[in-house]
Amino acid sequence: MSRSEIVAALITFEATIMLGSHVMLASTTLQEAVGNHTNNNNHHDQNRYDQSNLLQQLITESQNEASQGLDTKSAIEIARIINHEDAKVAGAVKKALPEIAQVIDQVARSLRDGGRLIYIGAGSSGRIAALDASECPPTYSTSPGQVQYIMAGGPKALASAVEVNEDSEELGQRDIARRRPTRKDVIIGVSASGRTPYVVSAVAYGRARGAHTAAVTCNLGTPLADAADITIVTDVGPEVVSGSTRMKAGTAQKMILNMITTGAMTRLGYVYENLMVNVHMQNSKLVERGIRILKSACNIDRAMAVDTIKSAGRSVPVALVMLKAKVDKPEAVRRLAKSDGNVRLAIEDNVMDL
Repeated sequence: MSRSEIVAALITFEATIMLGSHVMLASTTLQEAVGNHTNNNNHHDQNRYDQSNLLQQLITESQNEASQGLDTKSAIEIARIINHEDAKVAGAVKKALPEIAQVIDQVARSLRDGGRLIYIGAGSSGRIAALDASECPPTYSTSPGQVQYIMAGGPKALASAVEVNEDSEELGQRDIARRRPTRKDVIIGVSASGRTPYVVSAVAYGRARGAHTAAVTCNLGTPLADAADITIVTDVGPEVVSGSTRMKAGTAQKMILNMITTGAMTRLGYVYENLMVNVHMQNSKLVERGIRILKSACNIDRAMAVDTIKSAGRSVPVALVMLKAKVDKPEAVRRLAKSDGNVRLAIEDNVMDL
């Protein structure tokens, strides 16, 4: 029976809709019901059409001429093709250094002022963001709350594909809203395509709440760029396997996120010279690293380094300030508090200016 025949035969209908164990009685006109259904379908069809058009325009989704016939190549030929394409990544990142530097300074200011860096991503991009965030506490002794990640699909998506969540704007807004972003925070959306609805909506939500926002993407002129204050674009070109953005795009993203957190932590003084002085000595390897740092920075022997670390309460920054400034532990602690943890400024008994 056609839609017009149904409309002509019935003006109203009552439908019993089963929702789990609950029963809801609905009464409406069939014309209205069919009309709404048609409008919804039209909306979804248009949305799918828009997304399809956008995907076709993305350089990361296009075919790479250098890898044509990849499935006919030998192992060494495949390796050479991938290696040749990977060599382009650093050059693409180099072009984005001014924007990366802006984000480094903003992250440093936010962390100094008690704010947070919050990454948000989906799929491979989200996993790369999660990796960078999780490495900050052991490397720089930051608290888990200072550098965070939000992953479409939640923590389980780190190991299992839950990519369907990345299409939901509502989930993106919900997940970032739970973190209650403020003007102190920096929110960085990571998306190779720059069109992931989950990420775009989360960044837009954070920006509307006053948070500083940035986008890390591999395509120009994307919705994510429109949603963010600063956009870092690395045009790495088409992937060896078309659309597999865990490859060049993922490598570029990892390089950028490493730069952002390493740069910010260095600006905050958690690095002295090029030494990881804020290392958290939780295992034997890290204890040895702390000892080597003191030996190198202060030109002392192992015995003195070990003794100083013990008297400093197993804190490398405190030990380093004690040795460099020739002060006792309480004074070293006071200086570090005054400088917001900046080791060099603590040695100089100065304050941080970002």
